[in-house]
Amino acid sequence: MSQRLSQSWQAALSRIALAALLVCAAGCAADRRGAVLAAELTGNDEDSQVNYWLAVTDRPVVSYDEAFHGLLLFADGRNDAPDYASRVAALKQRSMLPSWFNESPDAPARRGVLAVAIAEILEIRGGVLMRLTGGVAPRYALRELVYRGVYPPSSDNQTFTGMEFAGVIGKLEDFQRMSAARQQVGER
Repeated sequence: MSQRLSQSWQAALSRIALAALLVCAAGCAADRRGAVLAAELTGNDEDSQVNYWLAVTDRPVVSYDEAFHGLLLFADGRNDAPDYASRVAALKQRSMLPSWFNESPDAPARRGVLAVAIAEILEIRGGVLMRLTGGVAPRYALRELVYRGVYPPSSDNQTFTGMEFAGVIGKLEDFQRMSAARQQVGER
């Protein structure tokens, strides 16, 4: 009797372990897509911009569409590109995106790709490898931003949560203020 009970417990535990493994595999393989930017968040008025930043901070994953809108808002104070394709074209024209970039708007924004745009906004030319690649190699742009304290230590293939992305934008503002202060001190 005890052997039969032991076998039934082993069978039950095996089924539970298999179920847990399947749930984990399904969760690990889940597609973590970002959201396409909602039309009501694309405006250039102050309310739309505040609503955009509030909405982005709640995102578990920031999409390229959302990130590019935020980068254009930061760089220009506004985003006149009406859609994702226009945002990508504007960023490529300004050498803020590599020419090979062709991700969908809801794809999770990778840190390395955004690092290229951010390094261009901040006019960071970087070290030898970054200069040799023309500043469009995500890995070297990211490494330079980590070195400068704008990015947290990370991989160029990692994505951003909304809160992390907003934090990086805050670091961009700090970096620009510090650069302006250094220039003023240097001019005296």
